[in-house]
Amino acid sequence: MNRRNFIKTLSVGTVAVTVGCQSITRTIQRPNVVFILTDDHRWDHLSCAGHPFLKTPNIDRIAAEGVMFRNMFVTTSLCSPSRASFLSGLYAHSHGVVNNFTDYPGELTSFPMRLQEEGYETAYIGKWHMNEDDDSTRPGFDYWVSHKGQGNYFDNTFNINGQRQVLKGYYTERITDMAVDWLKKPRTKPFVMILGHKAPHTPFTPEPRYAHIYDDINIPYPKSAFTLEDKPEWVKQRIDTWHGIYGPLYGFRKKFPDTRPESVIDFARFVRDYTAAIKSVDDSVGRIYQTLQKNGQLDNTLFIFAGDNGMFLGEHGMTDKRTMHEESIRVPLVARYPKCIKPGTVIDQMVLNIDLAPSVIDICGARPLRDIHGMSWKRLLSGEGSGWRTSWYYEYNYEKQFPYTPNVRGIRTDRWKYVHYPHGDGGLDRHKAEFYDLKNDPGENRNLIDDPASQRIIQQLKKDLEDLIRATGGMPDKMPVDEGVKKELPAESIR
Repeated sequence: MNRRNFIKTLSVGTVAVTVGCQSITRTIQRPNVVFILTDDHRWDHLSCAGHPFLKTPNIDRIAAEGVMFRNMFVTTSLCSPSRASFLSGLYAHSHGVVNNFTDYPGELTSFPMRLQEEGYETAYIGKWHMNEDDDSTRPGFDYWVSHKGQGNYFDNTFNINGQRQVLKGYYTERITDMAVDWLKKPRTKPFVMILGHKAPHTPFTPEPRYAHIYDDINIPYPKSAFTLEDKPEWVKQRIDTWHGIYGPLYGFRKKFPDTRPESVIDFARFVRDYTAAIKSVDDSVGRIYQTLQKNGQLDNTLFIFAGDNGMFLGEHGMTDKRTMHEESIRVPLVARYPKCIKPGTVIDQMVLNIDLAPSVIDICGARPLRDIHGMSWKRLLSGEGSGWRTSWYYEYNYEKQFPYTPNVRGIRTDRWKYVHYPHGDGGLDRHKAEFYDLKNDPGENRNLIDDPASQRIIQQLKKDLEDLIRATGGMPDKMPVDEGVKKELPAESIR
């Protein structure tokens, strides 16, 4: 039987095949998939990642009973492009969602669409955040709950299968309620459920019971906030804009820039609220876990938790994301599925958001997506790391609505990072390039772009970057004109 015909018979019959990472002769039971995605959640804000005071026992449990990916990155650190890459396995220049105002192409097959084609029941619940003016049901989902734009932390209006309804209360709790109700429904098919959280996106708004839990924690400005001498000029300019630590900190300051020493009080609240909002996300993960456990579906479910991009909390004088520095591009990824993942597994290889779609499809034994850029990490789970990527490239296109970050193209290896700003990188100008030795300088505090001893590796990385872009169909590389930093935008422009 060829693969295509075999896939059509997956839901019935007894055959010898690898499904869910077990290859035995048995009646096939395809795994369910639960994918929980947070918004602006940086990799180090989990207790299992070593955070000094945030406790996330439920997410930690997924990692302890499954796998933790220590080096998980996004290829564009911006909500909509990253979400489209999670779904499609493609770079932004290929799927076309290069900003926060473009919808996922309806004709582009996503992993939920592929699994739906092969008999899965599918659901999307929560923040979609692609095409901000449209909350209608998207292709690939049998059950749909979402809303226009960013949504509100309290009393949000949801489109529930075509009917708009205001649900009173805190966003994280309400979408978890709907997810739990959906999971409890009796069904005869395997299922895919994506749960899209708003938290911890700005304006950072903890659930009331968590609003003051970190009031006694001292939060100073990070040391890297003011060590900007060797950074590009745009980084220095950004510090007192909407996306800098002297800016409004998303509503905490009515006037800015605020360079007073006392302004650290607002900054500390900014960081505390961000961190506290993650507590409710962790509670949500626990409720989903318990529901699957009570339904007898937990061990037959591929349970994945990830973030769509990172978030600066003052590092290099920045807030927001978009850039290629570690705080922006590195996100959490943990997964649980005992038929495939040995408890306590840790993966050190670099994995990307474009890898999620092929990995889910591979573990589910479904027909692969064609012509994608991502790789399935299923083989990494069993220690088969030969031939895995040793470098990857990052892309971000300048947005005139948010002019604080220029066009970015860069390459990251296990040790090196070279960041190129295409509209003029070189010299001591706004677009000076950046080069870091991540082994000896993981905080990216010393830009070695002008270091004579680094020039050979820099030239090699420039070539490798061009080769990677070309290999993914990104040449010729088209990008908007960078108009430079502007220091004032209306408050409603914040994203």
